[in-house]
Amino acid sequence: MLSAQHLQSSYWRIWALIKFELIRLFFTKRGMLAVLAFATAWFIILYYPVNSAVSIVSSENFKDMAKQMFGVLGLSELLDWPVSELSLYWLIAIYSFPIFSVIASSDQTCADRTRGTLRFISLRASRNEILFGRFLGQVMIISALILLTLIATTIMAIWRDSSLFMPAVTKSLYLFKELFIAVLPFIALMAFFNSFVKSAKLAAVMTLLFFGLGSIFVGILEYKIPMASHLNYVFPGMQLGDVVGQQGLGLSHYIIPLVQTSAYLALASIFMKRSAL
Repeated sequence: MLSAQHLQSSYWRIWALIKFELIRLFFTKRGMLAVLAFATAWFIILYYPVNSAVSIVSSENFKDMAKQMFGVLGLSELLDWPVSELSLYWLIAIYSFPIFSVIASSDQTCADRTRGTLRFISLRASRNEILFGRFLGQVMIISALILLTLIATTIMAIWRDSSLFMPAVTKSLYLFKELFIAVLPFIALMAFFNSFVKSAKLAAVMTLLFFGLGSIFVGILEYKIPMASHLNYVFPGMQLGDVVGQQGLGLSHYIIPLVQTSAYLALASIFMKRSAL
């Protein structure tokens, strides 16, 4: 009975932290400016390349170029999608949202640690509850933004051709699932860096060094020890190249990001418990 009560209390504390993340983004001036900047960027993307998707994709020059440049990767298959808007959306979103998720989730606990408010929060919630509450809050925020952009793209496609309603909705749900899973390890990686650094800028710099210097180190090591190629699995997004073309996908393109997410959250939990608040 006590265990059930404890779990219920923990759930409500995590939910309170999730709500705080949502309020901080959607109901504060700083958060609204970030949302406005995001909306402006995606308005430009949707209004220009995505809105002109039919003319772009149906162009013979574009088809020839895509088949020559991307045929090996399977990207030319995207030209056969019934909803042209979603094919261009997918090419842009699969790379832009992971980058955006790193930027958006770079300050999960850093600012609170610097201001000293994290110590106050820890009086009412455990460190794991803080970690998972902030992580899940960021996941919900990024998911909501992905969903909004997909809805806008779907509406554009249906407005052009109402017969595309079912294909557009079905494909949008599929793309949401793919994007949702793709961004998880990036948010978890930022949760890991946030578990011991005191600045969002420092977390972003560490992420840049992690991908930049880490890739160089693994590349050098792989040249001498071929088995070292497995170290590439520590980098979030290493499966994105296979996911883009949507060809020959197995369970691995789901397992890899989910295992990465679990691993980074486990490391974040360890560092969070040992780091000073």
